[in-house]
Amino acid sequence: MNFTHLHVHTEYSLLDGSNKITELIARVKELGMTSVAITDHGVMYGVIDFYRAAKAQGIKPILGCEVYVTSGSRFDKENNNNVRYNHLVLLAENDTGFHNLMKIVSRGFTEGFYYKPRVDYEVLEQYHEGVIALSACLAGIVASNLRKGFYEEAKKEALRLQEVFGENNFFLEIQDHGIPEQKTVNQGMLRLNRETGIPLVATNDIHYTLASDEEPHDILLCIQTQKNVEDEDRLRYAGGQYYLQSPEEMEEIFPYAKEALENTNKIAERCNVEIVFGEYKLPSYDVPDGYSAWDYLQKLCNEGLEVRYPDPSDELRERLTYELETIHSMGFVDYFLITWDFIKYARDHGIMVGPGRGSAAGSIVSYTLGITNIDPIKYNLLFERFLNPERLTMPDIDIDFCFERRQEVIDYVVRKYGKDRVVQIVTFGTMAAKMVIRDIGRALDLPYAYVDSVAKMIPTELGITIKKAIDINPELKTLYNSDEQAKYLLDMSMKLEGLPRHTSMHAAGVVISKASIDEYVPLSRASDDTITTQFPMTTLEELGLLKMDFLGLRTLTVIQNAVKLVNKKLPEDKQLDIDHIDYDDKGVFELIGSGKTDGIFQLESAGMKNFMKELKPQNLEDIIAGISLYRPGPMDFIPKYIRGKNEQDSIVYECPQLEPILAPTYGCIVYQEQVMQIVRDLAGYSYGRSDLVRRAMSKKKASVMEKERQNFVYGNEAEGVKGCVNNGIPEAVANHIYDEMTDFAKYAFNKSHAAAYAVVSYQTAYLKKYYPVEFMAALMTSVMDNPSKVSEYIYSCRQMGIQILPPDINEGEGNFSVAGTDIRYGLSAIKGLGRPVIDAIVAEREENGKFPNLKDFAKRLTGKEINKRTIESFIKSGAVDSLPGTRRQKMMIYVKVLEDVNREKKDSISGQFSLFDFMGKEEKVEEIQMPDVGEFTIDMLLGFEKEVLGIYVSGHPLQEFESLWKKNITAYSTDFALDEETNCVKVGDGETAIIGGMITAKTVKATRNNSMMAFITIEDLFGNVEVIIFPRDYERYKEHLLEDNKVFIRGKITVEEDKPAKLICGEIIPFDSLPKDVWIKFPSKEVFLLKEKDLYELLSESDGKDQVIIYCESEKAKKLLPKSRTIHANLELIQKLKENYGADNVKIIEKSIEKRRKMD
Repeated sequence: MNFTHLHVHTEYSLLDGSNKITELIARVKELGMTSVAITDHGVMYGVIDFYRAAKAQGIKPILGCEVYVTSGSRFDKENNNNVRYNHLVLLAENDTGFHNLMKIVSRGFTEGFYYKPRVDYEVLEQYHEGVIALSACLAGIVASNLRKGFYEEAKKEALRLQEVFGENNFFLEIQDHGIPEQKTVNQGMLRLNRETGIPLVATNDIHYTLASDEEPHDILLCIQTQKNVEDEDRLRYAGGQYYLQSPEEMEEIFPYAKEALENTNKIAERCNVEIVFGEYKLPSYDVPDGYSAWDYLQKLCNEGLEVRYPDPSDELRERLTYELETIHSMGFVDYFLITWDFIKYARDHGIMVGPGRGSAAGSIVSYTLGITNIDPIKYNLLFERFLNPERLTMPDIDIDFCFERRQEVIDYVVRKYGKDRVVQIVTFGTMAAKMVIRDIGRALDLPYAYVDSVAKMIPTELGITIKKAIDINPELKTLYNSDEQAKYLLDMSMKLEGLPRHTSMHAAGVVISKASIDEYVPLSRASDDTITTQFPMTTLEELGLLKMDFLGLRTLTVIQNAVKLVNKKLPEDKQLDIDHIDYDDKGVFELIGSGKTDGIFQLESAGMKNFMKELKPQNLEDIIAGISLYRPGPMDFIPKYIRGKNEQDSIVYECPQLEPILAPTYGCIVYQEQVMQIVRDLAGYSYGRSDLVRRAMSKKKASVMEKERQNFVYGNEAEGVKGCVNNGIPEAVANHIYDEMTDFAKYAFNKSHAAAYAVVSYQTAYLKKYYPVEFMAALMTSVMDNPSKVSEYIYSCRQMGIQILPPDINEGEGNFSVAGTDIRYGLSAIKGLGRPVIDAIVAEREENGKFPNLKDFAKRLTGKEINKRTIESFIKSGAVDSLPGTRRQKMMIYVKVLEDVNREKKDSISGQFSLFDFMGKEEKVEEIQMPDVGEFTIDMLLGFEKEVLGIYVSGHPLQEFESLWKKNITAYSTDFALDEETNCVKVGDGETAIIGGMITAKTVKATRNNSMMAFITIEDLFGNVEVIIFPRDYERYKEHLLEDNKVFIRGKITVEEDKPAKLICGEIIPFDSLPKDVWIKFPSKEVFLLKEKDLYELLSESDGKDQVIIYCESEKAKKLLPKSRTIHANLELIQKLKENYGADNVKIIEKSIEKRRKMD
């Protein structure tokens, strides 16, 4: 019997189906079936993957969706009779049906979303053509009524659906998973079939592939509902029947409904959808009257050529013509015009655009249009790396925009091409190896520490799987083979590994279509209500849709803001233009080579700082190479590159043709473009073909590489390849060069991309070198919402001799600003103050002058902008320090000041006047009586700053201990924080580290066996680290665990995915327990002997482990006092010694933790 499964949920029924598409198709084939459907819940996320996988295995794909149908209007966001929606299975019969299905599913998200993407009968009627409907499971409208015993209602609904879809296009679905209700429903369906003639169809509600997948699927449901498997009251698919059953099993279940079984195959035969890949659906660009798109592109490029290259050579004109002809013949003229247009819009509106990104920088067309700002001729960049005439693929131009204003460019594109044609792109978060182990561990209610230890045995590397980890990690393999619990955890994890877990919106991807996007792609809705595609980026490209990446690069915002700050102080005729600076400035390269690269794009990591110190770059080519080499893999070639740079006479080129290609990189192959140049110049390949060879090498396509070796060495006359041997290069040399290329091709970097980013690196370094205050102010503004990063940059400023001033209502702005040679903290950084409040203060100050006192400040702003909370925040942050009075005095009077102002405002409204109102403006002098309370202690002042700004500004409680702190720690708090770009921490799991700082928070908890443990927060100069203290260590060190105590903690680092790292405490060492050497200097031995008795008497008042050393200056002699005279060098004793012997003659040298250990 021919049977087809028509009700199938794949992995794209997120956290509900565990049916992996590849495994499903393989099983369908194994069971001898020739077709199968996909009907995920409310979405079509997986239809293209499903279509391709089925076609590849010779299985006919039937594309569908189980939609949610509301009985009322899709626009109503209220429950209808306590039922929000019912299920309905829809299958595309033909191409019209497929396009209609996409529209139905899209409407569920764009118009009917309420808990689920719902459609109504209006949508079904509008788009029913070419669609076959099945009445669905127990949640279908017909089955729901039959369950409740409402037969006539069920009949009415069945007839209504038949009317919507047409006769023989609506089927009554029967299912049997051993649920008693289904027996009742199936009897009702048979009766409906007899009475209405609506045909039956037998289905199985498939949610997993094999019967043995029931357990992992049940665990998946627990992950979805955040329950554990032992919970009684939770979602279950009981009975274990929701797998891909064979035709024989289906026949056994439905011996009484042979026709319903056969109808599945009849439906399958009717469903014939052909999806066309690679057919471009590019929108047209509206050109001015009198031009075709092709003419207009040529005009723009020729004009741009004259601007970029005054008096261009014939060679340049030929290169431009060649590129333009290639673009024209490949059909991408409109693509370039569209890109040129929105980049022009950005530049015209003062939105900074990056110099380029990716391979587009290799195009002279991109350069003349202003799409990129990198001269491809100067840096020897190749057009064919970007657009290969021998391989028809869509060009890929990714654009970096100012981080803050990127959305303005997207909004422009939406306005120009239409809201229905410009949509953002979906991405899928998958259950990766470590994450799935943790998810399943939680669902199984296994101890956290146990699951954590298993998850951490998975190596942190790209593309790792659990199976691969078991093969390569002997410890994990042993655990898997010896521990039943671990084996079960890992087996279940392998079953669910790789499943899509959730959707999110691509950070930068936007698709632009020539017609309404839902003509080609179903639409979805992101968590922030943005409409997105249901297909990811790669699928959209395969379908021929135009995808653009509008990336927000924070560094561009920094550059733009820094340039604005610089130009504020420069005359009109000397304004800084960052695109026209000197790119051969020795001072800039010296700064980069010094390793002081905090804030410099791509060069601020610790490893990159060291590399730059070694490299000592002399030109932009060195920076380009540095960015390309500093990655896993190519790092191994760094010593060779540096050796070549420093000993250029020692570089040996295997043949003369290699020298011009490899000379800029000192004999090393660094770039993909060099691989292309080698095969072209040595073996006579075309550039188009050379790109195909590069691709084969980078993807390690062994068969292609072996064939190309023959062509490279010996040539291939039929294919127009001359070969190295025919170019006078010995066979052995040619083979060796090919081996070298093959080794490096998999690591080689795209030079066009590196060159573009090197320009941004250089621009930031230039600003830091010549305008350090403006640059650091702009840099801190860009990370204002990240206190830890602000702290890091404040520390850098102090090292550069730049002082950080507190925010100020009379001087400051919303952002960090320049105050002479200092930086003024941004008012926007004060917690709880919205931007409108800051803008109102700045506007009032600029219009009516500075605020002379607190009362004037309160009077000139409205109650909406200024209230008790905001005034208190201003005082605590130091923003009103320029007004009369100390912070403490202002804290005492501000409530009364506000009350006075409010009373005066009320009086003036009610017409009451005081004597002062009859005085002239000059006579009004309002004195605010300040209480005589002095100022807060420094610790309190710093504490208030921390409270309202998130960081310390005027100092830091650890400042006086900085040298001691730096001497003893092995990691900063920033090493434990997630990096914004990589989303990883710098420290490694399981490593030992010493951190130091102040205890700022403590939580004590009881363990399961009633022992006490603690979680503390340690704050250093840059940020916080959470420390876990287990019971044994808690008992040992609890007397040191007081807030504000300054301690070092040695411990083991624990790292979990997507979270800041933590430290597990092993030892706590208070700052003041570290041994010190106290040096006391006397002019001579004679003077010392005169004062020796008094000194010993003073020292005898103190007992401790700190060593005292006497230094006699004229004899240059030192004397270590015996252990019987060691002291506790506290502040009180040191103060007495300084009073007696002179402050300059008493010095404290703190020893390290290691020295303390030796002394113990």
